[in-house]
Amino acid sequence: LQWVGDHPRLLPRLLSALAPGGVLAIQMPDNLDEPSHRLMRETAAALLGIAADDGDQHRARILPAQQYYDLLTLQADVDVWRTTYYHRMDDAAAIVQWLRATGLKPYVDPLAPEPQAQFLAEYQRRIELAYPARADGQRLLAFPRLFMVARRRDG
Repeated sequence: LQWVGDHPRLLPRLLSALAPGGVLAIQMPDNLDEPSHRLMRETAAALLGIAADDGDQHRARILPAQQYYDLLTLQADVDVWRTTYYHRMDDAAAIVQWLRATGLKPYVDPLAPEPQAQFLAEYQRRIELAYPARADGQRLLAFPRLFMVARRRDG
């Protein structure tokens, strides 16, 4: 749902489509402020001329947990929590490869091969600095996620 806009209208609509007692369970990445995503924006600003604050035009920021609670609690009993997973990665290249599947796509997919390679090389250089090797040589990629479970009330 992080790619779909207008959550203040969408989530209550989804909840209202459930039968009484039905459950809406949602999890979304909450990682736009992590170095991985901040560096995407900064790299795009430096190499592509995209203003750093315009970099998230492809994916809107999710709402604060409290706002989701307020949206859903009118119709449901709601639990909301945030968890950060730490993915072990072999090196900076593995982090870049992981992010190519989602967050990097809007930046690199439209580029011709040479500018794409330049972007990825510069991004990987920045990732190398932001995610130092741990004691065992692995890198830890923080991956915060927001979870919500809303059980629609009867009537």
